[in-house]
Amino acid sequence: MADSEKALNTKNKGAPTHAPETKHPNIRVLEGLLQKSKKQGKRKATFRFRHLVIVSSFLALVVVPGSAASFYMTFIAADQYESTASFTVRSIDSSPVAGDILGMFSQTGATSTVSDSYILSDYLLSEAMVRKLDEKFDLTTLFAVRGGDFIFGLDKDASIEEKLSYWRSVATVDYEHASNIIELRIRAFDPAEAQQVADFVLASSENLINDLSDTARTEALRSAKVEVGVAEKRLADARLAIYSFRDRSQEVDPVEGAKLAMQLVAEMEQRLVRLNSDLATARNQMAEDTPRIRVIRAQIESLEQQITQERLRLGGGAEDGSGGGRTGQNAPLADQSVSNRLQIYEGLETEREFSQQAYTAALASLEKARIEATGKERYLATFIQPTRSEKAEYPRRILTVLLVVLAGIFTWAILTLGYYNLRDRA
Repeated sequence: MADSEKALNTKNKGAPTHAPETKHPNIRVLEGLLQKSKKQGKRKATFRFRHLVIVSSFLALVVVPGSAASFYMTFIAADQYESTASFTVRSIDSSPVAGDILGMFSQTGATSTVSDSYILSDYLLSEAMVRKLDEKFDLTTLFAVRGGDFIFGLDKDASIEEKLSYWRSVATVDYEHASNIIELRIRAFDPAEAQQVADFVLASSENLINDLSDTARTEALRSAKVEVGVAEKRLADARLAIYSFRDRSQEVDPVEGAKLAMQLVAEMEQRLVRLNSDLATARNQMAEDTPRIRVIRAQIESLEQQITQERLRLGGGAEDGSGGGRTGQNAPLADQSVSNRLQIYEGLETEREFSQQAYTAALASLEKARIEATGKERYLATFIQPTRSEKAEYPRRILTVLLVVLAGIFTWAILTLGYYNLRDRA
């Protein structure tokens, strides 16, 4: 048995090896078609799912919002009417150019009117205006939700911030710097109410401009009045100092007193010269101890003492300026020397003259400021009164629906492109 197996193995080893069996070409074609069909089936299933998501997203982001917006804007959104007014801030000293009516407002001249226009533009959309409107009309009632229009209506429990936001959505202010013209547009659910609101806003704007004008005029006059008050007090103090000096010195004008004192000294010196001449003549005619000579000597000594006293009263010639004795500066004013009193009086008089000039200049400045303030008074010039609309122009139904559709298409396109971009990179 073993020998037969060995012989068989030896026979097999010596036999030649056959090549692998090859398939018929038709079989290979059929197998390839079968594999391709399987791959296409998988791709078809994937294709259907991906495009189903894309179509669903298009419906959710474009068709449904667009249809909802169309339905809302057509059957639910309430009509809104617009009232328009145009006005400008002008100054009395502005010079309108000749020509057309627009030239009246094209050059207002003063920079203050431009700044006032900016202030007014901000005021029209401010919280202060909203509070005034709320007190006058009750905004929650005026702009209450009409029917089911909750988008364009104001909630009855709205806060002041919500009222301000809603007011800025229904009121539009356009300011043209070149012509200094402000255009106001206000929307409401009733044309009469829109016109009434616009009239009230114009009246409030006019009050604001009047207040600004009064404030500017008052501020322009305030500083001038302060300067007048300071100058007036200074002049009053200078005059009071002169009155006090005259009362203490017991003379109205020290200058005239000094002139009289100098004239008196000059007369006494002339008399002294005559007495000395008489004494010399008498000595030539009689002895020294004669009564006449003694009388002349006594007169000369008395006159010299008087001259010395008057000179001391004028100034004394002391180097320390004291004038000697009770005529110094520490003595009562009536006992001081004429030169000291004259020095004090000249200082007081100089102060009075300077105060008088300053007071006159302050009065002139006050009058000039009053004229300029009156000439620059500002006012509100309304050349287009608030209009009353006959046809509802708001809300912009077609435009709103178109914007919703475009926004949906844009969002859908971005998401789709993003998906394909990520898929290609995977």
